[in-house]
Amino acid sequence: MDIPRDEPGERLIEAGTPAFRRTALALAAAGFSTFAVLYGVQPLLPVYADAFGVSPAESSLALSLPCAMLAVALLVVSPLSEVWGRKPVMTVSLFASALLTVVAAIVPDWHGFLALRALTGLAASGLPAVAMAYLGEEMHGRAIGLSMGLLIGGNALGGMAGRLIAGIIADHASWRIGLGLIGVLALLAAIAFKVALPPSRRFVAHPMRWREVPGTFGQHLRDPGLPWLFAEAFLLMGGFVCVYNYIGFRLLEPPFSLSQTAIGAIFVVYLFGTFSSAATGEIASRLGRRKVLWLAITCGLAGIAMTLSGNLVVIVAGVVVVTMSFFGAHSVASSWVGRRALRDRAQASSVYLCMYYLGSSVLGTAGGWAFAHAGWGGVVAFFASLYGLALAIAIRLARLPPMTA
Repeated sequence: MDIPRDEPGERLIEAGTPAFRRTALALAAAGFSTFAVLYGVQPLLPVYADAFGVSPAESSLALSLPCAMLAVALLVVSPLSEVWGRKPVMTVSLFASALLTVVAAIVPDWHGFLALRALTGLAASGLPAVAMAYLGEEMHGRAIGLSMGLLIGGNALGGMAGRLIAGIIADHASWRIGLGLIGVLALLAAIAFKVALPPSRRFVAHPMRWREVPGTFGQHLRDPGLPWLFAEAFLLMGGFVCVYNYIGFRLLEPPFSLSQTAIGAIFVVYLFGTFSSAATGEIASRLGRRKVLWLAITCGLAGIAMTLSGNLVVIVAGVVVVTMSFFGAHSVASSWVGRRALRDRAQASSVYLCMYYLGSSVLGTAGGWAFAHAGWGGVVAFFASLYGLALAIAIRLARLPPMTA
């Protein structure tokens, strides 16, 4: 149950306070853990294609399958957090996904590996939407943009670290050792989260009436703004994942012929996403989300055009721009959901993230078809079509009448 923001007697967390710092640390650790276990396999897709004798599109299932499972499970786990509480659900999620990642590192066959990856996505579903709901309930309105940006920054750091570790260790030892190390780091992050996160102050548990859940989701879909924000999540994440799924295949081939270590090092550009998410969230809090979202998406279109170059430095710069564009736009859109959903924020967040991870799964694999039929130019055209639609939606959202409640 969500409590109105202006209810007297409740203390919201302000930016700069000890509670804010503890929350930022905990949720950055949670974001690190979740993105490391989900996306640490991304630079290894060419390795899986070679080791297991599968196509690039099939190898992408190591990422797409857990994202699909996570997307569907979000719609169930988020309502459960209304009963069990935000912090307990997130804590179980982090520990379970970390342990499953360790086990996946030792399973011998492709189908067994995919099964464990799917279970990892299922376990990870307890964190993303519930974390957004926690911030929507506990943070002061002036702090929510920055706090959401820091959460997403933790996602970026985890995604970068997981990819970098996996790529380097796969080149010098084994992909299994790299994935196992990611699982251990995720376990440490789960411990940090459990210790640091303050307990909920404004959350009130209530019995879950499952028959009412469809009606709750229906309320969000009837809102004039939320469905467009859900569509943004699908398009933005789908295009972004395509870039990182298949850039490794391109750079392994002549004229670049990079090593796995070099390709893994490219993921250091995720640090720009960490900066971009927090900075864009802060700017949006000051200038308004509708004035910032379309600009962030436009930058992504410019960045993907740069990757058509034959110069490696320009390609990497283009990936940097795409990364900053995505994390900035996602920070704005996700915090917008938390502010626009006046009731049942966990459910609203779960729909947003369901579409987010479905974009990663469905469009991420569809990008493999584009790569197989038209090479990198096909991936660029696919990305441009997705972000072009996202830009049109952002312009529509900019014209959305202000909320009256």
